[in-house]
Formats: sequence, C-alpha cells, structure tokens
Amino acid sequence: MSNHHRPTIGRRRALVRAGGFGLAAILGAVAAREASATPESARDWLSALAKGEFKEGKVTIRAPEIAENGNAVPVTVSVDSEMTDGSYVKAIYVAADGNPNPGVAAFEFTPASGKAEVQLRIRMAQTQKVVAVAHMNDGSLFTASREVKVTIGGCGG
Repeated sequence: MSNHHRPTIGRRRALVRAGGFGLAAILGAVAAREASATPESARDWLSALAKGEFKEGKVTIRAPEIAENGNAVPVTVSVDSEMTDGSYVKAIYVAADGNPNPGVAAFEFTPASGKAEVQLRIRMAQTQKVVAVAHMNDGSLFTASREVKVTIGGCGG
C-alpha cells in the first residue's frame, strides 16, 4: 500500500497559488504607490496638525524651481520670528501635495532654538507644490507654498 492517496495539494499547484498571492500583493502595492495626494489632502493633513486660519507671511520656502531628479529635492523653510519667550515658532509643518503621502515632516521649536529654520530633502513623485505652515506660540498660523517642477520623479514616477 502506498501513501500517495492522501488529500494533499501538489507542489506545482501550491507554487501557482503562492505566486498568485504574491502578484496580487505586488499589484496592490503598485496601485497604492501610484495614488497621489491632492491640494485638499495636503490641506487636510496640515489642518489636522494646526487648527485655525492660515495667513500668508513670515514663512519663506527656498527650493529649486526645476528639480532634474525628484529623489532628493533640497528644501529650506525659514520663519521670520524673534524666537523669544514672548514670541516664537512652536512648529513648522511641511507637506507636498503631489506625493503618495502629503505629510513630509513636522519640526518642533522652543525659544532656545535660536531661529526657526529647517533644511531637508524631499522625495517628489512629480511636479507639485511644497507647502509649509508655521505654528506660532500665540496660536497664529502662517503659510507659504512653492511649486517645484520635477523632470524625473523620485517616488516611482
């Protein structure tokens, strides 16, 4: 008597099934990766962190007008503030409205920080706006945005 009549799944059928699940996972990841943020989703992310009305002013964004490669776009955000106990920047929030996830970074400050300035490199999937919001210690919010044209996307684009 042989044990060949057990109800088992064959190796070839198991590999086909596993390959199908793997392919489904890869396609799901690619589909999710291709989704882009919108100006509205970037605004929603920023509004969740900083409640109130955003006013133009005090915030400066320095970034290249054209980035030949979106893998590491240099961005500097600075806020005009005395940085004293009476008037200082509590936080700077940075968003990119065309990336798969709009939230890029959040930085916290105290008067001891000396100045409110951050330098970072952002991976950008496509031409889009970088938006920064400064949250002041009195609760006021200031914002600025800058469009960066990306010729070769860094997020799979």
